Amino acid sequence: MKIKTLLLAFLLLLGSTFSYAQKISVKRVDPPSWWTGMHDHNLQLLVYGPHISETSPVINYPGVQLEQIIHVKSPDYLFLDLVISAATQPGTFTIHFKKGKRDVVKYTYTLNKREKSPKLHQGFDNSDVIYLLMPDRFANGDTTNDNMPGMLEKANVKNPNGRHGGDIKGIEEHLGYLKNLGVTTIWSTPLMEDNLPTYSYHGYAQTDYYKVDPRFGTNRDYRNLVQEAHKKGLKVIQDMVFNHCGTNYFWKGDLPTPDWYNQWPKFTRSNYHGGVVSDPHASQYDYHHMVAGWFDTSMADLNQDNPLVANYLIQNSIWWIEYAGLDGIRQDTYPYSYKDFMAKWMQRILQEYPHFNVVGETWFSYPATVAYWLENNHNADGYHSHLTNVFDFPLMIAINKAFNEKEGWDTGLARLYEVISQDFVYSDPMKLGIFAGNHDSNRIFSTLHENLKKWKMVMAFLMTTRGIPEIYYGTEILMTGEKFKGDGNLRKDFPGGWPGDKLNAFTPQGRTAEQNDAFNFLRTLLNWRKSNKAVQYGKLTHYIVENGVYVYFRAYKDKKVMVLLNNNDKSVTVNLTRFAEDLKGFTKGKTVMTGKVLSQLNSLILAAKSPMIVELEK
Repeated sequence: MKIKTLLLAFLLLLGSTFSYAQKISVKRVDPPSWWTGMHDHNLQLLVYGPHISETSPVINYPGVQLEQIIHVKSPDYLFLDLVISAATQPGTFTIHFKKGKRDVVKYTYTLNKREKSPKLHQGFDNSDVIYLLMPDRFANGDTTNDNMPGMLEKANVKNPNGRHGGDIKGIEEHLGYLKNLGVTTIWSTPLMEDNLPTYSYHGYAQTDYYKVDPRFGTNRDYRNLVQEAHKKGLKVIQDMVFNHCGTNYFWKGDLPTPDWYNQWPKFTRSNYHGGVVSDPHASQYDYHHMVAGWFDTSMADLNQDNPLVANYLIQNSIWWIEYAGLDGIRQDTYPYSYKDFMAKWMQRILQEYPHFNVVGETWFSYPATVAYWLENNHNADGYHSHLTNVFDFPLMIAINKAFNEKEGWDTGLARLYEVISQDFVYSDPMKLGIFAGNHDSNRIFSTLHENLKKWKMVMAFLMTTRGIPEIYYGTEILMTGEKFKGDGNLRKDFPGGWPGDKLNAFTPQGRTAEQNDAFNFLRTLLNWRKSNKAVQYGKLTHYIVENGVYVYFRAYKDKKVMVLLNNNDKSVTVNLTRFAEDLKGFTKGKTVMTGKVLSQLNSLILAAKSPMIVELEK
C-alpha cells in the first residue's frame, strides 16, 4: 500500500511537472542579444511567453547580476533588470525559469563583444549630402522575397499604394551609382517588419522593432549593406519610429500593461498640431490630444511615459546602432512622442556614442517652433532636447514657393533670405537638415513645373547654403510626383530597378538628354562640394535680394565662395561693388560648373533663371 501511494505521488508530480512544461514557455526575449563593455551597465529584458510570470528566473554567469524581476498585469510577461559589470566576458548564459527547484524553461542568451572600428557610428555633419530612398521603390534585387510566408500583403507593382518588391539587395547593388553621384550618406525609410494587410510598403507601422521585413531581406542582409556602404565611403542612417507601432505587433490583444498604449474610450486621432508642445499658452486638452492621440487607425500610440515602454524603445535603438554599425538615426514624428522621454533617449544615445547624430522630423512652418527641438536651444520653459539635428521645414516651404513667384518685397527669392535671416532662433543653424522635398511632399521638379533651369537653381542653393543637404531618390533624374494624386505618386519606382524595365536610369544610356543634363549637373556639384570646406563649414554672409538676384558668400579660413541666383526671366548684369566687404582681397575667380575664369570682379552677367557659383581667388 505504501509503495502504491508513493508511486501515485510520483506520477502526480511527474504529471504536474509535464503540465507546467507544456503550459509555460518562452516565445520571445527582447533585446535578442546584447554586448559587454557598454557604458551603461544596465539591461532590461522583456520576456514573453504563456504564463511565464509563474516562474522564478535565475541567472548564474560571472559579471551578470539579476537585480530585479518585474511582474506586470499580463501573466505572459516578465521584465528582468540585469547589471552587466565592466569585467563581464562575452559569451552565452542560461536563464533558468524555475518553479520551486525545477527548471520549467531554459533560455540561452548571448553577450557579444563590441566591434571597435573608426568606420562605425561616424555620425554625419555639414560635409555630408544625404540621399533619401524608399527601399520598396528603389530597386528589386531579389525577386524571390517579393512575397514571403506569413506576410499579409503581397507584391503588386500595379498598385501605387501596394508593395512593389524593392529590397536591401537592390540598394546594395546600386551603392556604386550613389557613390558616383556624389552623395555621402544613405537614409532609407524604415526597413523593419510592417506586417499589415495594406499600405505596408512604407514601413511606418512596424510590427517588429527587432526584425527586418523579410520582403526586404534579413537582419544580416541589412548589416552587410551597412558594411558594404562603409567600404565605399558611404554612411547609413536608419529611420526609426517611437511614437507608434503597427496594431499587428506581437503583443496585440495581450499588452504587458494596460497603459502600454495611450488608450481612449474610442479611436481618437492626434490633432497633428505639434506646436502645442512648445506653446506657452497651450491647453492641456490640446496637448494631450496631440501626444496621446493615435496617428492612424493602424498605428497604435505608444505611451513612453511608461518606464517599461521607454526602456524597450531606448534599448532597441542602441541594439540597432551596435548590431548594424549605424552612423545616424532619423526619428519620425519627433514632437508626437513625450518630450521628456525623447530627451532621455538622446542622452542615452550620446552616452554610448558621443559622436553620433540623430535628426528629428520637426514639420513646422516657423523657425522658432523648429528651433525648440534643437540641442542647446534657450527655451523659455527650460526644455533641453539634446537632439543633435532637426529638419528645416520652413526653408523647404520657402524653396517650393520662391522659384515660381515673381520677385517682390517678400516673394520670390526674398523668401529664402527671410527664412535664413531668422537663424538667430537656432542654437546652431549649421545643424539643420535642408531639403526641397521628401517622401511626403511634392517632388521638386513637379513643383517647379518641370523647369530644368529652376531645378538647377534649387540644387545649387541647397548645396551651397548653410546646413546639411538631403535629396530624395530620383531627384537627380527629374522624377515627378504630386501629393494631391496620392502618396504612391510621390513614390514611384526608380526606372531600371526592376527586371524587365524598359529603361534603366541608373545608366546614362537609360536616361533622356534632359535627365543626363540634370544628373551631370548635380554630380558635378556634389563631387565638388565633397572637397570644399567653405560650403561645408564656412560662415554664411548673405545680401538682401535686389532685382531678383540673391547673392551670398561662404567663407572658411582663406577660402571663399560666392553664389549668385538669378530668378529673372532674362539675363542681368550684377554690379559687384555692393559686395566689397566680402570681395576684399580677392581679384578673380572661377565658376564651379563651367570652369570659366573670371579675370575681374567688378560686374558679372547672369543668364536668365540660373545660378552661378564662383570660387574666389586672390
